[in-house]
Amino acid sequence: MRSAGRAIPVVPTAEVREALYEGRPVVALESNVITHGLAHPANVEAAHRVEAAVRKGGAVPATICVDGGAIRVGMSDAEIERFASEPGIPKVSSRDLPIVLARGGRGATTVASSLVAAELVGIPFFASAGLGGVHRGAPTTMDVSSDLIQLTRSKVAVVCAGAKMILDLKLTMEYLETHCVPVISTGSDDFPAFYCASSGVRSPHRVDDDDLLARIVATHWAAGQPGGVVITTPPRPEDAVDPAEAEQAIAEALASAERDGVRGQGLTKYLMRAVDRATGGRTAKANLAVLVSTAETGGRLAAAYARHRAAAA
Repeated sequence: MRSAGRAIPVVPTAEVREALYEGRPVVALESNVITHGLAHPANVEAAHRVEAAVRKGGAVPATICVDGGAIRVGMSDAEIERFASEPGIPKVSSRDLPIVLARGGRGATTVASSLVAAELVGIPFFASAGLGGVHRGAPTTMDVSSDLIQLTRSKVAVVCAGAKMILDLKLTMEYLETHCVPVISTGSDDFPAFYCASSGVRSPHRVDDDDLLARIVATHWAAGQPGGVVITTPPRPEDAVDPAEAEQAIAEALASAERDGVRGQGLTKYLMRAVDRATGGRTAKANLAVLVSTAETGGRLAAAYARHRAAAA
């Protein structure tokens, strides 16, 4: 299919195409967690667990990648295995998407490029463990994740566990407020910090009712507002990492990154790996748990949104 009259090849699986045609709930997922997350074969297991969680929530999962110069919306088991096991598959953010597509290349989508793809094909919900955000030291470096920029442009609701604790979360919240992106927490009064239950920053809104959240998302777009909505859900208590422990590990990781001259696009991966080593692998386990829990929440909310649209039709 060609999306919205544009010369952009978008290839949904038969299951995703049928669900969208029938107005059934679909949740978009990124493929970057397959290629740049856990090692093989743990990354394959993680991808299947996340998709199963979306189904448990009541929606169809659509893991997005770029392959053969086309946006693939939904990945087969064979495609997941290939992306999980083949080395050198690049990460493709929204800035890279036109280059990779025009060259007929392939790549794993990030949050930002997944939002672009989801809007093109008409998927209103996306789930991820955590957003990128404003990096520590950003007033000097101007290092702001493209996730935040794309949130202001794509009409897709993002369900996540807040943003990574390695970021400056107060500035991240300020950025979202400045750009009029609604931030709503469910199950907590605070904006969570990925694998930590709280960032120490109060969420501007808390709503624990799925149907009300669906109406809020619909109302945001009905009012002509551009961009998405951020809906956060904290990690389960048994999965969460103590914020003080994580902060100490992050401080040490930042010092190591400065010493090793790590900056730019490679910084997040470097810091996440360093923090995982410092916590004895606990943050990686928490990361996987959060991927699963946010996917299930995303499935529930997408189902609630589909019910709302059907009732309003």
